[in-house]
Amino acid sequence: MAAMKRVLKRAMAIAWPSFLMAGVLAMLVFSMVDPGSLHWFGGTPVELGATAFYSLSFFVFWAVIACAGVLTQLLGETEAEINSRAFR
Repeated sequence: MAAMKRVLKRAMAIAWPSFLMAGVLAMLVFSMVDPGSLHWFGGTPVELGATAFYSLSFFVFWAVIACAGVLTQLLGETEAEINSRAFR
């Protein structure tokens, strides 16, 4: 049970700040970018509505920032922590 609490605490330490920063990033990006003026790489316009595009972008921002948080957590572990988990 203690291991589950530790995992949950670490997950929330990643998920909550990344959620907040994704919101900030979405506000910054979309204060300068109009979703209606975006085009795919081939030149065709993006066919999503504004709300759908904002939502999709927010989740992409959240996922990227959460990945950075996970990598930070992994790189912050000691050699003993990594080795103890590897042989369970």
